[in-house]
Amino acid sequence: MASRTAKRLVAPQMVPAVRHFAIASPVNAIARNHKVVVVGGGSAGLSVSHQLLRSGKFTKDEIAIVDPAEWHHYQPGWTLVAGGLKKKEDLRRPLAGLIDPKLKFYNHKVGTFHPEENFVTLDNGDMISYEQLVVVPGFHVDFSSVKGLPEALADKNAPVSTIYSYNYCDKATNTIQAFRKGNALFTQPAGVIKCAGAPQKVMWLAWEHWRRAGLYNSSNPSSSPIRITFATGLPTMFGVPKYSAKLEELRKERGVEGLFQHDLVSIDGNTATFVRPEGEKVTRKFDLLHAVPKMGPHAFVKNSALADQAGYVDVDQETLRHKKYHNVWSLGDAASLPTSKTAAAITAQAPVMVSNMLRSMEGKEPESTYDGYTSCPLTVGDSKVLLAEFKYGGVPKETFGEMFGIDQATPRRAFYHLKKDFFPWVYNKYMVKGTWGGPKGWIR
Repeated sequence: MASRTAKRLVAPQMVPAVRHFAIASPVNAIARNHKVVVVGGGSAGLSVSHQLLRSGKFTKDEIAIVDPAEWHHYQPGWTLVAGGLKKKEDLRRPLAGLIDPKLKFYNHKVGTFHPEENFVTLDNGDMISYEQLVVVPGFHVDFSSVKGLPEALADKNAPVSTIYSYNYCDKATNTIQAFRKGNALFTQPAGVIKCAGAPQKVMWLAWEHWRRAGLYNSSNPSSSPIRITFATGLPTMFGVPKYSAKLEELRKERGVEGLFQHDLVSIDGNTATFVRPEGEKVTRKFDLLHAVPKMGPHAFVKNSALADQAGYVDVDQETLRHKKYHNVWSLGDAASLPTSKTAAAITAQAPVMVSNMLRSMEGKEPESTYDGYTSCPLTVGDSKVLLAEFKYGGVPKETFGEMFGIDQATPRRAFYHLKKDFFPWVYNKYMVKGTWGGPKGWIR
């Protein structure tokens, strides 16, 4: 820190909807003042911070990023790791190295939000004031939500894995490739998770590996040494009817058993226990298990004044501005937006939020609107991808459908290369630098 003396925080002049107070720092705290504070250095945090910086309206250290992480991960790639298509080490980079030197980086956790006074406290007691606050810390993946899951994941001999962790996504690779016979069980919880298609993406990649190895025959599954089951807490294969219908068709064609509205709650040895909506418990034996735990907002968000009843940052679903605190914004996993939590959604959300924030800082009302666009490139095996793109209400909004009349519910090899090759490249080279706008292309 540049100073060891606490400074008096002076609340900036903001739109009338925000209250302002002068707050005296505690004796042992250090105060820092910024025009914009961005909580989170993930996909959303890096995109927003760099788009703001590229607007030319900010000088050095006027924008700050707060994140305790050492590494930044390309999480959509963890599915590809499980399928043996990527190495996990190639999908992470030091976070500090991705942050422009003109941005101030606080490598700390957030302790508490103080939206009435326009500052946040860090875990070391320091206080950071802001004119505008962007809350994008992502999701908490709660492995303890499934009893016995943390222990099973940590046991290198247990045939249990998950793609929702850097530490265990390659365990999925190893368990899938070593598996020769028995019951393979893939789960998806009820509730909101990162990329709702990912739990079955890894299943279809495993299906492809076993089919090519001669261990699974889709035309006669009962004769195959491996049996595959997809147990989901949801009533359908996917939340968007158009794509769900195709995935259900594939499931039946390939002889994969479907257990719907089965929510995994515990693992004991080789037994998985599920709960049905009416409370009935169902047990299943497995020889391989890919488990997906429940997820939700981080506690420091959920327990703050910024959260709605579900614990998400309570923002307007079109402008991405907080409903009560008009100098607070959110997008991505932490926001209360009724759409899937994906990196693709952030590519559409970030330019809207940045435009609206800049207008707000000039005393104007937001104009740009977000329509709920998100995308889920579903690997379905055979080196093909079903490219789901949709907006609020589960209404398809297909880029290639609009441009070329292509039905994206039909799995295609070209979409596979988008998922495997193009998206990781454009993410690392452009999105984290604030120059990629998803379907709208490059941002100038």
